[in-house]
Amino acid sequence: MSNQDKVYVITGGSSGLGKAMAVELVKRGANVVINGRREQALADAAKDIDPTGKQVHIVAGDVMESNVAQRLVDEALAKFGRIDTLINNAGIFIAKPFTEYTEEEFTRYMGTNVVGFFHLTQRALVQMLKQGAGHVINITTSLTDSPSEQVPSALANLTKGGVNSTTKALAIEYAKRGIRVNAISPGVIKTPMHAPETFEFLSKLHPMGRMGEQQEIVDAVLYLDSAKFVTGEILHVDGGQSAGH
Repeated sequence: MSNQDKVYVITGGSSGLGKAMAVELVKRGANVVINGRREQALADAAKDIDPTGKQVHIVAGDVMESNVAQRLVDEALAKFGRIDTLINNAGIFIAKPFTEYTEEEFTRYMGTNVVGFFHLTQRALVQMLKQGAGHVINITTSLTDSPSEQVPSALANLTKGGVNSTTKALAIEYAKRGIRVNAISPGVIKTPMHAPETFEFLSKLHPMGRMGEQQEIVDAVLYLDSAKFVTGEILHVDGGQSAGH
């Protein structure tokens, strides 16, 4: 199936990586449904993604709430008729010593990185099973494989590390049922969440000596979505971080 015919659901779609993915996919003829918590930000992003409004649909709300996850799936089906690829892009990262995390921060981490992933992926898989085909791509972090003393990341490891492991488990569970499940494990990517004054420090965290570009993650999405014999893969796009320091 070509991009021209496909339907993508993308969380965290109002800015950064999620928006960049949606822009590229729409250029290639795909239809996209983007989700985020802020409706106005989603509406603004949708205008940039597809000024005609024909290939993009927005669903605002936090997918850690099961009714929002269900609405996202329902509206994707009502608008475009199917879900070919779910991209679990939404996530939060707070770098601080483990003993300094607050209970509120822990709850936010779990809600966005785990609970939302659970609710939406479960519902998308139900639809993909009906279709007899589908693909799930999870965006995690290279820190789950290669922690750094310069960037405390225990809660990211706890949550996104779990998603990496679950990626492999789901890939095996659904391998014979037409559904593939993969993950992309990025290094630090230039997105609005990083202030320009931090770029020099963040570049040094990568053996290649630079941060990643958003398009490099988009390219990884396109590769995995077209690689029909690839499932259960954790694709590192991290400037060599996972290989060592």
